[in-house]
Amino acid sequence: MTTHALRRRLVAAGLAGLLTVLASAGCAFGPPNDEDQGTPPKLPSPSVSDSDDGGATVQVIAKRLRVPWGIAFLPDGSALVTERDSGKILKLKSSGGSVAKPTTVQTVKASVHDGEGGLLGIAVSPKYATDKTVFVYYSTADDNRIAKFTLGKTPKPIVTGIPHSSVHNGGALAFGPDGYLYAGTGDGTNTGLAQDKSSLGGKILRMTTDGKPAPGNPFGDSLVYSYGHRNVQGLAWDRSKQLYATEFGQDKWDEVNLIKPGHNYGWPKAEGKSSNSAYTNPLETFKPSQASCSGAAISGSILVTGCLAGQRVWLMQLDGKGGVLGAPQHTLDKQYGRLRAVVAAPDGTLWVSTSNRDGRGSPIADDDRILRLVISGGNKVDKS
Repeated sequence: MTTHALRRRLVAAGLAGLLTVLASAGCAFGPPNDEDQGTPPKLPSPSVSDSDDGGATVQVIAKRLRVPWGIAFLPDGSALVTERDSGKILKLKSSGGSVAKPTTVQTVKASVHDGEGGLLGIAVSPKYATDKTVFVYYSTADDNRIAKFTLGKTPKPIVTGIPHSSVHNGGALAFGPDGYLYAGTGDGTNTGLAQDKSSLGGKILRMTTDGKPAPGNPFGDSLVYSYGHRNVQGLAWDRSKQLYATEFGQDKWDEVNLIKPGHNYGWPKAEGKSSNSAYTNPLETFKPSQASCSGAAISGSILVTGCLAGQRVWLMQLDGKGGVLGAPQHTLDKQYGRLRAVVAAPDGTLWVSTSNRDGRGSPIADDDRILRLVISGGNKVDKS
């Protein structure tokens, strides 16, 4: 879809003044246990800088990466990017949107790549200026773990025993506006774990920087914040500090959920919307072939998700009360292939990663790439 066409649809849906395109890095899903379905078509080679169409510009700022998964920003504006398969943490700084060469700052040697597992999410301490601490979510041969460290030092696990499989490992990792660390986990293909509150699988976890249950968690001395999830890979907060999460369904419905502490989101009893009042229904649902969304970010009042099988970004205008105004819109369809991470940068732009080398894409020579969304005319995405 062209930017002009998207603009007309956004205006009609009440999404005027939006941004536009991004790109994200991918994970996989297909029946019954993969992240997405089908084999994407061959992709055309995009230009390094796609000029704007009266609204925004998408620029390739890094290329030839190996399955970039998580992105987190340091106070100086540079980004740390994880590579799922290699276990490397790269440092990348965008200079006016030009293509930059990332540098490897560390390899997480304990990370083991197997299927969808490996080095996944990354988060930077809100107090990085003083504590210099970074957090990562990664797979070992036996489990998924969360560790903390300073760059150059050996990561120290703070949470272990998150269920592990070749698929459904979750991996989302982000600090909330309350200063606590949140993680999205998968059911590790053992669907019953999602409903078992004593298990860390199929959950959203909330913790201190030492990996302990955060004060106010709904189940007392437990990391569990919400449960009944299949595979959570995206977390984002709006202006009202409300939490949203992307979730891979099995073969019927992918979900975007408004997360409430202690709520049960239904998996495996419910996929998509349910009439059972014991389960919290999703905010939005999408067919897997049009979604399989991994990363999520919020810019102003717009929730943006990066999708793998759908090879697009979905854009939803939030009403500030936990709802969505109008119908979701999509863009970047098949322009950059499989999209995974979507992260708000300190300058108000959005960074998106592709995931075409994850075994389910059709990579071109420049894959995988990091994209930067820039609003034309010097305007940046509204961060308020």
